[in-house]
Amino acid sequence: MTARTCPDWPALMELDPDLQFKHYTVSEAHLPAEALARISHVSLTDVEICCDLEHHVVNPGHTDPDVCEALRGTHWFDVNEWSTSGPGTDSTADTTPNAA
Repeated sequence: MTARTCPDWPALMELDPDLQFKHYTVSEAHLPAEALARISHVSLTDVEICCDLEHHVVNPGHTDPDVCEALRGTHWFDVNEWSTSGPGTDSTADTTPNAA
């Protein structure tokens, strides 16, 4: 566990053990340009995002609501969406393409 690891990691791992949530500044997370353009109320180095960068999943419980809203419509998922209707609904599914 690192200093960036979300303190809620045990509960978040129950949703999907492959996700690893850490805290970053928005500028460190390298969010999509269209999302960054929607965040104008704060400095991107001052506001934090709690997310899994590899899977593009954000934890809204530890993220500024305006950042979460800015991510809507991008390739990023809210952790609740990920675990109920997104790619995380069946994390045990085999994603290997079928051979023709």
